[in-house]
Amino acid sequence: MFRIASASIFGGTMLVAALAACDADRLERLRPGRTTAGEVKDVMGQPTLEWREADGSRVWEYPRTPQGLVNYLVLIGPDDVLREVQQVLTEENFARVRVGMTQDQVRRLLARPAHETYFPLKRETIWDWKTKVDSGMEWYFNVHFDSDGRVSGTSTNYVPKG
Repeated sequence: MFRIASASIFGGTMLVAALAACDADRLERLRPGRTTAGEVKDVMGQPTLEWREADGSRVWEYPRTPQGLVNYLVLIGPDDVLREVQQVLTEENFARVRVGMTQDQVRRLLARPAHETYFPLKRETIWDWKTKVDSGMEWYFNVHFDSDGRVSGTSTNYVPKG
């Protein structure tokens, strides 16, 4: 039993480490102010979502959830050149989530959630993002939405693994 649990924990930790190492290698190849949008796609792949700004710039979403602990937003300027890469799953961004925000606003802040769960009796949807894996536990930041799709609160939880 212990062998199976420890292998599962070890395997999950190795997967997270492998994802992080892969991203580190990719991100090193991106140079703000020099890398073109096409080169970003060559390195990172197709974004899962794109937002267009009034000034002609674009924001691309590169989530690494549900297995990873990071999500990236990539800003491409109106000149089709990389401006910035942001890892958005941070304590600062979690603190920016406010009651009344829309699902679109939260997605724009934190990128795609790891999970979306609807609770029909509460008429509530919860989005979560994995924030930490430690000692066989996965920690999550949760955003609760009411039936109108607006933030009603936030919470954190952990799930034992193994």
